[in-house]
Amino acid sequence: MLDIKDFAIFENHSHFDFKGFLLKIVGYWKWFLISLIITFTIAYQINVRKEKIYGMQTMISIKEESNPFFTSNTSLVFNWGGVSDQVNGISTILQSRSHNELVVDKLQFYIDYLEQGKYNLIDSYGAVPFYVDIDKTKGQLVNTLISVKFLSENEYEIRIPFEVNSVSLITYSDNSYNNTAVQPIMFIKKYKVGERVNLPFLNWKIQITDNPGFYKGKEYFIRFNDFDGTVSRYRGVNVDSGKNNGSLLTLSMQGTNKARMVDYLNATVRMLIKIQLDGKNQFATNTIRFIDSTLVAMESQLKQTGNELKSFQKDKKIYEIEDGGSRVSDKIMNFDVEKDQVTRKIAYYNSLRSYLNSSDDYSRLPAPSVAGIEDPNVVANVSKLIALSTQRSEMAYAVKSEKIFKDFDNQMAAVKNVLQENIVTAKAALIYDLSLLNAKIGQAESTVKKLPAEQQELLKIKRKYDLNDNIYTEFLQKRNEAEIVRASNLSDIHFIDPAKDIGGGLIGPKTSMNYILALFIGILIPLLFILVIFFINNSIQNTEDITKLTQIPLLGVIGLNVNSSSLAVFEKPKSALSESFRAIRSSLQFLYKKQQLTGSKTLMITSSISGEGKTFCSINIATVFALSEKKTVIVGLDLRKPRLADEFQLKTPLGVVNYLIKQNSLEEITNSTAIPNLDVILSGPIPPNPSELILSDGMRELIDELKQKYDYIILDTPPVGLVADSLELVQFADVTLYIVRQNYTKKDMITLLNTRLKRGELSNVSIVLNGYENKAKYGSGYGYGYGYGAYSNGYHEEDIKEGFWKAFVNRIRKS
Repeated sequence: MLDIKDFAIFENHSHFDFKGFLLKIVGYWKWFLISLIITFTIAYQINVRKEKIYGMQTMISIKEESNPFFTSNTSLVFNWGGVSDQVNGISTILQSRSHNELVVDKLQFYIDYLEQGKYNLIDSYGAVPFYVDIDKTKGQLVNTLISVKFLSENEYEIRIPFEVNSVSLITYSDNSYNNTAVQPIMFIKKYKVGERVNLPFLNWKIQITDNPGFYKGKEYFIRFNDFDGTVSRYRGVNVDSGKNNGSLLTLSMQGTNKARMVDYLNATVRMLIKIQLDGKNQFATNTIRFIDSTLVAMESQLKQTGNELKSFQKDKKIYEIEDGGSRVSDKIMNFDVEKDQVTRKIAYYNSLRSYLNSSDDYSRLPAPSVAGIEDPNVVANVSKLIALSTQRSEMAYAVKSEKIFKDFDNQMAAVKNVLQENIVTAKAALIYDLSLLNAKIGQAESTVKKLPAEQQELLKIKRKYDLNDNIYTEFLQKRNEAEIVRASNLSDIHFIDPAKDIGGGLIGPKTSMNYILALFIGILIPLLFILVIFFINNSIQNTEDITKLTQIPLLGVIGLNVNSSSLAVFEKPKSALSESFRAIRSSLQFLYKKQQLTGSKTLMITSSISGEGKTFCSINIATVFALSEKKTVIVGLDLRKPRLADEFQLKTPLGVVNYLIKQNSLEEITNSTAIPNLDVILSGPIPPNPSELILSDGMRELIDELKQKYDYIILDTPPVGLVADSLELVQFADVTLYIVRQNYTKKDMITLLNTRLKRGELSNVSIVLNGYENKAKYGSGYGYGYGYGAYSNGYHEEDIKEGFWKAFVNRIRKS
């Protein structure tokens, strides 16, 4: 039945060993050094290959400018709806696709001017000695580097590496694409500066700038880019309205070429000023366009009536009308002028009503003043409708929100409804006025009928001529008025600080940040790797691990054997490794004395699994006893996997198995060695039943016979964690040494050892830590010469580690 103490939880629970982890980090300093060298090298290569990033900006103000020539009669001022609305609208326009298309097209920024730098191609816009004058109606080779090398000041050579049979072309007049066939060769051709290049894939003319400098023999590169892709890049202009002053806007850009950014920022503001001023002049422009079309018709009518009047007066010899007729003529003339004004107003209202019902674009409406309409409600609503229509069309390419467009449509619909009501009311009044004027004209014409027939005819022709002349003069006056308003309009947008390269402006790359990142990554990678090893590795690392896991005493620490031979004490008796075995010998003698043992003494050496140095420790512990002139024997009881024969280079097949089966005597199986006072008994042939042989009476007879002959009997037993043979040999041992190998023996094996000890399966057990190496790498501890540094000089022979290849070959040979 199992004992409850088999399941006991030991006092020491696993926890994070910060001190051990810190010492492990120090031990892996080479990893950190290599990692930092790699990361800093990468950071340096990135920094030297990155182009410098600059930031440029310009500042503009928005102030609503009133026209000094604005009068209530003209009402030609375009209303933007106040400064706050303008700021939001301008910010939207500056980032709109339609606006940036105009700027990119004007500057031809879809053309790249490049030079070969140390590591990559550099944007040399503004620094190249030439510019390209392209034919926008013809195709240009797109997304391909075109080499331009100046052979002299007036001659250059084009080089284009064609790799396929067809290339893509772009026509910038309509931004369309097509393909053309080419030969997959290096195209090379020479041209004169200023000469028109007409090729199936290239249509340009290179012109030299005003101050080109020295450029003979230099090579440059031209690249034509996709127009829409170029526009998309420049739509990223940052627009900041600031917090304190809402009427100021700061436009900024980041890039590698300061000249290109300066030109673009200034050009985008100038384009904005032009668009805003054109919008502001829209009323005047519409009015002038309407008047010009009317004047053409009026001029023809005036010329016709003038010729008719001259012809009538010449044929009839009538040059004057009697005073009474003259007064009547003047009276009718005034009535005709008034009637024309009313008729024009009614015609304008009819036209306006038809336009509102049939069109959605109201930006081309002429001013009401062109028809003499001064109704403030009509004038204000027409102005507002034009403003909303223009603003909506400007936002069509920049805003994707249907809600914003619906808001504009709702506002325009409301204005349209008000205008429709204004038209109905105004027309009713005008029709009434027109009926009164017709009555007055009828009365005046009845008086004219009393005059002679020829005078009546003359009065009729002169009446028509004077009316046309009056209307023509009035339209000329209104046209001049509209021209004055348009010429005197001021833009609401003003430059405060135009973009300018005054030096500086460098904002990147952040080389210091790259180095800081390299330092962080260079430390983090090995640190994480060590952390993973620290937590995954469940093996014994130092003496503290042993003392935390068990109460079994630690008898000694054995350093790492750097030589190929296992006879470390015999071959180098003054080494620190030999001293560690002598320390174990002293501790063993203390244990024997404590047990009050006399005569021959036995020592069983075992371990958890194979490879922990059990045989190595058996040989060297036996050697230190033998060198102290004590008759010592090593008994190879690992019947399943014997190794003693190889270590002592013994060829005899006889061993313990032969004695146990009564085949040979003790003298026959005993082998002397080159070490004085040390004999070795091998295990012999591998038996089919090793456990049964160890349990036989012959084993007790063997031990009793050895005690009569030797002072110390060292039992080299199989691993207790793998087979039960060692447990059967405990009864013959005065002391048991349990070998634990650094960075090899698992901590679970110590737990199993505790269980066996509590069960009584093992007794008089002590632990030896074998293979101890660098204490900084594996934690604190002592190594009998490995931890004393310079103080051990002169006391021990220095252990010279084998070279890498020699150790590698010896390890293979051992295997």
